[in-house]
Amino acid sequence: MLLGSQILQTELNERNLTLKNLLSNIWQRLPGPLRRWSVRAANTKFTVTAAGIVRNSEGQVLIIKHRFRPGSGWGIPGGFVEAGEQAEAALRREFCEEIGLELEQLRIFTARTFERQNQIEIVFLAKASGEPQPRSMEVERVEWFSPELLPDALPSDQKQLIESALQVGAEGRD
Repeated sequence: MLLGSQILQTELNERNLTLKNLLSNIWQRLPGPLRRWSVRAANTKFTVTAAGIVRNSEGQVLIIKHRFRPGSGWGIPGGFVEAGEQAEAALRREFCEEIGLELEQLRIFTARTFERQNQIEIVFLAKASGEPQPRSMEVERVEWFSPELLPDALPSDQKQLIESALQVGAEGRD
């Protein structure tokens, strides 16, 4: 009985391999655009955002009150990465468009995912100087805050993210 079962399993494995090889050969012969479309159609769709934990020379952290952000509106500044755009370029663009600040010493800090929104967020550390001013209808207020006096309504995950970022800076990797 064991030998018969092994023979059957071997035969099924060979048929499975033959089917996989056939499908692979068909797929490889498809025109490039059709192959790319099939890969996109078969994979999860998600958005990518870039956010910045930005400090000034006094060590204050920049926080925005956004008109269209859920909850209180307070949060780390950032925005969507457009098709074909690099995350760093997207963050620089968002800062320039929304609050008129140029970023310096920009580097990736971490990335995180939000399953509910099918979103990946790339978080950067950066420095900036000057007084930010709302330049977009999206931004209600923008302020520099002492890390010890962040807005109470700032979401707890963002407070933790800022605390982690400041610890990295305190360890001399800033």
